Amino acid sequence: QVQLVESGGGSVQAGGPLRPSCAASGYTTSGYCMGWFRQAPGNEREGVAVISTGVTLTYYADSVGGRFTISRDNAKNTLYLQMNSLKPEETAVYYCARQGAWCGSVPLSRVNVAYWGQGTQVTVSS
Repeated sequence: QVQLVESGGGSVQAGGPLRPSCAASGYTTSGYCMGWFRQAPGNEREGVAVISTGVTLTYYADSVGGRFTISRDNAKNTLYLQMNSLKPEETAVYYCARQGAWCGSVPLSRVNVAYWGQGTQVTVSS
């Protein structure tokens, strides 16, 4: 049974960092494209960062490029999202997601996601 469990969210002041993580079980993370999505109240869930298998390509939303870094530790079956210089408008629930073996033609799209975690709240205060 596939399970994704996020942790490491929390509250931070604007400009600060957070590093949520996602522990996966029921499968081997190295064989699948994985990503982070977020959803703020009243907004649709949007792709933030995705990491592929194999060559390990990464994809980022334009709004987070240069500030966020997605990574994976296959030995620990864990996905990470290092978030720096956080902004108040990035307050949202952040979700870990597993896609297929291929990230798809639009890697940040929700349609590629087969499994979701329960989410972790990130609150950025000004």
